[in-house]
Amino acid sequence: MTNPTCNEKAVQIFMELSPYFQGLGDPIRQQIVALLIDKESMNVTQIAEHIPMSRPTVSHHLKILKQAGLVNVQKKGTEMFYRLEITEAIRLFKQLVTFVEEECN
Repeated sequence: MTNPTCNEKAVQIFMELSPYFQGLGDPIRQQIVALLIDKESMNVTQIAEHIPMSRPTVSHHLKILKQAGLVNVQKKGTEMFYRLEITEAIRLFKQLVTFVEEECN
């Protein structure tokens, strides 16, 4: 049986992961993340060419991904380029998995 301390720590990590889960909670945002995995960066127009949504809709989803901490934005000239930034999310996911495997069984 798992102990309360284990549950509390797992919940704490889940709470830290919450923004990432919310950011990834939509299929369109999941498609955008998958698209950016093997790209250095893309602008809204480039992303919209691969996603069956209008530019304003893609921009809305990119804003949510940015707020969730999953993408960074860099301005180059007049264009905004989006780059995947998942280092912290991956660190927390690994921490959760490791903690549950080692401490909660």
